[in-house]
Amino acid sequence: MFRRLSKIMLAFAWLIFAGGDARAQAPSTQPDLAKLADEAQGWLSDMIRINTSNPPGNEMAVAKYISAILQKENIPNEVVEITPGRGIVIGHLHAGPLPDAANALMLLAHQDTVGVDPSKWSVDAFGAVVREGYIYGRGAIDDKAMLAANLATIVALKRSGARLARDIVFLASADEEQGGSASIKVVIEKYWDKIACAYALNEGGRVMLKDGKVQYVGIQASEKVSYNVIVTATGPSGHGSIPRPDNAVVHLAAAIAKLGTYQVPAEPNTITRRYFEQLAKVEENDTAKWMRALEQPERADLAVKHLSEESPMWNSMLRDSITPTIINAGFRNNVIPSQATANLNVRMLPGHSIDELIGQLGKAVNDPQIKFKLAPDPGENAPPSDLTSSLYKTIERIAPQEFSGAVALPFLSTGATDSASLRLHKVQAYGLNPFPLTDADDARMHGDDERIPVESFRKGVMFLYHVVSDFASTK
Repeated sequence: MFRRLSKIMLAFAWLIFAGGDARAQAPSTQPDLAKLADEAQGWLSDMIRINTSNPPGNEMAVAKYISAILQKENIPNEVVEITPGRGIVIGHLHAGPLPDAANALMLLAHQDTVGVDPSKWSVDAFGAVVREGYIYGRGAIDDKAMLAANLATIVALKRSGARLARDIVFLASADEEQGGSASIKVVIEKYWDKIACAYALNEGGRVMLKDGKVQYVGIQASEKVSYNVIVTATGPSGHGSIPRPDNAVVHLAAAIAKLGTYQVPAEPNTITRRYFEQLAKVEENDTAKWMRALEQPERADLAVKHLSEESPMWNSMLRDSITPTIINAGFRNNVIPSQATANLNVRMLPGHSIDELIGQLGKAVNDPQIKFKLAPDPGENAPPSDLTSSLYKTIERIAPQEFSGAVALPFLSTGATDSASLRLHKVQAYGLNPFPLTDADDARMHGDDERIPVESFRKGVMFLYHVVSDFASTK
């Protein structure tokens, strides 16, 4: 009874504060998006300069930086230290006197990055160097650009006095690259009441820039599931001067040669089929015909072959994929080791069984000296997000307004994101990397000389703001 009375009193206080009705509230104003993009570029550069390579992460330094900006803008927020030195930031804008998770929208991005090999970079990887129209630095794409754009969006909504129709949850997460003790899984388990929402915007989508023009806006509605499989070859040890046919290194090498070229049969799902169907509308004719041929039973196999050969990404979107990434063997130049191991990074289509695939790989290798074992901490096998939700429809409608001639289409990402964990909590999560990027720039993610075009970043800030403002504000 006391709790119910408190809620009623809080709601009554809200009405008094608001002047009794919406007409008494201060009118909202259109923010200066060019100025906002300038500020966001400064925030991005500052965050790149904070090294959050994971491991160890060190996200707390970025979390405090973000929190100070939110504090300055009078946006309620808190920094939560998940493990020592690893923090997240949770911020809120409320549409009414009481939180309403059933309609809330989360703006999500992660603060950590993968590491770097400084010797392979042409600039300081943590210098935020601007050169020839690009901002260079680890995290420039993955994922500090999204972090800065999310920050700019919630700040703009606050400054403009936007009349919100739904709550906004801001989450700067940690440990996305490793998925360990400070990851989104832990945050959901321990702090769901602080971040509860119905919708989310996250990384994982793409705005494809081709020949100087945006071709399509890919809205990530599903993602492949990440697994690591350890391949172990065993055999007798011995002196390197006496070659043996049962050498573990030789057997592992032969197995990896087979596994590296092994192709699981293609199995395009609903999202992938719709992706190609929509993309065919703006793709070159020779490629578009094969995209349309996926729906023709007599030509589907040939279509898969052509599309797989044209793009490594399309090849991965169409099937489960196996990629050898690490090999370990031996400890002295003149000793035949008794064991050699390799790691396979496996990305599976949602709903597929890793155990069945491991069985197929064993048959393909057909070697009693080779064993397979699933590594711990696999990815999460989550259902896709709804392609008819109000958020998806909002992005679908606004995208061609922002990028003339572009199509908006559903996208199954080959990489894993935090969205899978949210989808398992019945959140309609979508990847919307709002920055126009070419294939060449996108390929630098996790690579050397990661960079983002300044103009693409600025346009992405504006695009994201328009999507969120349209979806979250009263009409």
